[in-house]
Amino acid sequence: MLRDTFDAVAERYDRVRPRYPPSLVEQLTRSAELGPDSRVLEIGPGTGQLTRPLARSGCRLTAVELGPSMAAVARRNLAAFPQVDVVVADFERWELPAEPFDLVTSATAVHWIDPALRVTKTADALRPGGLLGLVTTCHVAGGSADFFVEVQRCYERWDPSTTPGLRPRSEDETATDTGEWTVGSRFEDVVVHRCAQEVTYAADAYLETLLTYSGHLALDEPARRGLLTCIRELIETRYGGSVTKRYLHELITARRTAWPTTR
Repeated sequence: MLRDTFDAVAERYDRVRPRYPPSLVEQLTRSAELGPDSRVLEIGPGTGQLTRPLARSGCRLTAVELGPSMAAVARRNLAAFPQVDVVVADFERWELPAEPFDLVTSATAVHWIDPALRVTKTADALRPGGLLGLVTTCHVAGGSADFFVEVQRCYERWDPSTTPGLRPRSEDETATDTGEWTVGSRFEDVVVHRCAQEVTYAADAYLETLLTYSGHLALDEPARRGLLTCIRELIETRYGGSVTKRYLHELITARRTAWPTTR
C-alpha cells in the first residue's frame, strides 16, 4: 500500500519535510486549551513534525504511528518529553484506551484512514466536548509558478498516472471537503483555519523532498530516475538552480457532541 512507503525513508522524511507554521500550531493549541492535564491522541505522527510543538504544552500525548522506522525517529526527536508515548500500530486496528482524550489530532495523515472508520473511531476516542483537530497540506499556485507548469512535461513523460495538463490550483479553488464531519451527530462546530507558507529549495533539496511522497516512491526505478533527472535539468538550466513551492495548510476543528460513545 502507498501509505507503507514512508517508513523506508524515515530519516529523509524527518530531514526535509516542511514544518507546520507556528500560527497553525498556536491556533490548535489555543482551540484545544492544551496544558499539562490534557490528554492528546495523535494519529500518524510521522517523525513528530506536529508532535514536538504540541508536546511543549506539557500535555500527555499518545502518538500512534504505523511505521516502526518513523516511530523510532519520532521517539528520538521526542526524547525530551517523557509524557509522550509513541506506539507502533495501525490506528484502524488499535484498541482505544478506556479513558477518552481531550484532543484527537492528525497532520497530513487522516486521508490514509479507512473512510468507514474515520468519523466513528475518532469520535469514540474523544470525550464529549473534546476537540478534533485535523491538518491538511497541499501544493497550491504560487512561488515559481512557471516551473510548476513546465515540470508537467517531465511527469507526463515518466509517470503514466499523470493527468495531462495538470496545474496547481489557486488557494481559492482549494478547500478540504468537511462534509463527513458535519453529517450525522458525532461532531459539531466545524471550523476551518487556513495559512500558507512558501519554501525555496535548491535542486538537490527539492528532489530529496519529492522522494518523501508516496507517488514518487512507488514509481519503478528507471521511471523515478528519469523523472528526477528531467526535473533537475529543468531547475538548473531554466530556474537558476532553485525553485519556490507554496503550501496551503488547513486546520479543521470540530467538537465532539454529547452523543454517547459506542465503546
